[in-house]
Amino acid sequence: MISSSYFDHTILKPDATEAMVAKVCTEALQYGFASVCVNQYYTRFVAEKLAGSSVKVCTVVGFPLGMTTTAVKVMETKAAITDGAQEIDMVINVGALKDQKFDYVKEEIRSLKETCGSDIVLKVILETCLLTKEEIAKACELSKAAGADFVKTSTGFSSGGAKVEDVALMRKTVGQEMGVKASGGIHTAEDAKAMLDAGASRLGTSATLAIISQ
Repeated sequence: MISSSYFDHTILKPDATEAMVAKVCTEALQYGFASVCVNQYYTRFVAEKLAGSSVKVCTVVGFPLGMTTTAVKVMETKAAITDGAQEIDMVINVGALKDQKFDYVKEEIRSLKETCGSDIVLKVILETCLLTKEEIAKACELSKAAGADFVKTSTGFSSGGAKVEDVALMRKTVGQEMGVKASGGIHTAEDAKAMLDAGASRLGTSATLAIISQ
């Protein structure tokens, strides 16, 4: 069985109700998952549900497209932290990366990490399904240079999710100093194990209970 500590137990669907989010929190507390990952609206609610536990509150920023400005992402991040977020999963500006505006991408990540400080974990969502292998490696390099704590494959809301070869490339690029989170399309224990074997140190999935029971 895969350790429950690898999982960000995730509920990001737009029709998620308070009862659904509360259920995810209860499951995370029962199994000791790493975090509960939610949209910003539920950050304070989740923080109250998880108070006093080791399960972290994870909030997404610039989600799911990453096309808001840096100022807006910083504002979102500040609001999430005020509401109790302990981990921030931000989406990069994919278009800026493809336009080779590397300074912009790096400075945006750096601005969010500066907002997070040393106590709040920053994960950078690359949306690998939209990137070439060269762009994935470059995004990882920029994330590392900007001081991020993790790189993450996917939002789960684009044209594809995590792939083993992309996780392996991400791990190779960032080395052992950073975390690598695989998310999107991980539905079975076999999927999860393959991602961990490729170098992932965290898994984001809404199928967490099914995976750990296999």
